[in-house]
Amino acid sequence: MLFNSFEFLIFLPIVFLLYWFVFNKSLKNQNILILVASYFFYGWWSIPFLYLLIGITIIDYYLAFEIENPVIKTSKFWLALSVILNLGILGIFKYYNFFIDQFQVGFNQLGIHASLPILKIGLPIGISFYIFHGLSYLIDVYRKQQTTVKSLIDYGVFVSFFPLLVAGPIERANHLLPQVQKNRTFNYAQAVAGSRLILWGLFKKVVVADTISKVVDSIYSNYQTHDAYTLILCAVLFSFQIYGDFSGYSDIALGTAKLFGFELLSNFKFPYFSRNIAEFWRRWHVSLSSWFRDYLYIPLGGSKLGKYISIRNTFIIFLVSGFWHGANWTFIVWGLIHALGFLPSLLLNRNRKFTTNVVAQNTILPSILELFQMIQTFVFVTIAWIYFRAKDIETANQYIKKIILSIIEQPNQFLGKPGITDPNGVINALWYVVPVIVFDWIFRKNERELFANIPTQTLRWILYFIIGLFIAFYFGTKSSFIYFQF
Repeated sequence: MLFNSFEFLIFLPIVFLLYWFVFNKSLKNQNILILVASYFFYGWWSIPFLYLLIGITIIDYYLAFEIENPVIKTSKFWLALSVILNLGILGIFKYYNFFIDQFQVGFNQLGIHASLPILKIGLPIGISFYIFHGLSYLIDVYRKQQTTVKSLIDYGVFVSFFPLLVAGPIERANHLLPQVQKNRTFNYAQAVAGSRLILWGLFKKVVVADTISKVVDSIYSNYQTHDAYTLILCAVLFSFQIYGDFSGYSDIALGTAKLFGFELLSNFKFPYFSRNIAEFWRRWHVSLSSWFRDYLYIPLGGSKLGKYISIRNTFIIFLVSGFWHGANWTFIVWGLIHALGFLPSLLLNRNRKFTTNVVAQNTILPSILELFQMIQTFVFVTIAWIYFRAKDIETANQYIKKIILSIIEQPNQFLGKPGITDPNGVINALWYVVPVIVFDWIFRKNERELFANIPTQTLRWILYFIIGLFIAFYFGTKSSFIYFQF
């Protein structure tokens, strides 16, 4: 079931009313309702994959009790088994065919003609997310940072809570489980804040991302026929497409959770206002970045064992992060590019420079230096997105090569492009980016309380009405979210 579907518009109010007006007398009954609703939400896509989700949930639930064993050797054994099992399941569904293809290519190059078996089965939606939910819980239990959950229902809600089930944010047990286990009462202010997030998230997805995607898909499908100007603008458009798509999903997820009395982890903090790559990764897909930091980077030694180890660990993190996104060399190259972009900040000890303040902290507009830093970071990120979007490395290389050669061979034509007509709809699509930039700039100091700093209630309601009209006009196309494939 998609957030941007008529089915969800029916599903959400029904669950909301049952939750607060029928099952509100009992915490256990509320959690049962959420779990059933979450399984219904996920099963709307695939009943067989729902069985997989339930199976993994039950296995991890019982493994946690074994991991909690006071005997260290026994505890380590069960932890290792749980990690192998979870990553093994993820690997079979997500990476098996990729490695089989690579082995097949290698055998062919050696002159060995072997027909290796491939899996003819789709990728379960959200498997990377709910596998990581479970792993964080199991590792925290092993570290004695989390006690085992006695209720299978409570643990099931933690893993399968429908707002975050298929595309995050990736929650931590010590953050979400206490909310699952405590009594919840309806909070009007929390519900209003949640509704604002849902409204803005739908706008970014339905109006902005889905409109831009049509232009981006069209240009990428025959990029060889386009000039540098069009290809550059297309790359910029994709930067905002993926941002509107994924951050829009996250806003809807956080907003929906608020309606039920839950506060999820923030996943986006206006990343395109970042002043270097280090800050970008503190603002883009925050829950994944922090997951890799806490469960991979720090266990590898982090930055405490010298500069060489810190550089090594940084490259490991970014390469694994790239591979997490998909079984394709393009994602690995994308991760490598970001590792290289992060490296100067690390070597110059500036990777923690922008941790406590936002851009233009006490002013309306950024300084010249801040503006330059933001543009520089955005350009770098946009170039990296070309590899993320392309179907293979060769396509990405040719896309960039076409831009460079077009500028070198026909510089006058490139510089004269802004005055031409717009047959590909690229310039027209850029107008959809404007409200995202403007409102994100206004909201930039607090990603969880959107529209709260609009000066008057009347102006807020006018904005709600206008945004709602746009959503209603564009609503209806069942366009999936980009991160569902991960």
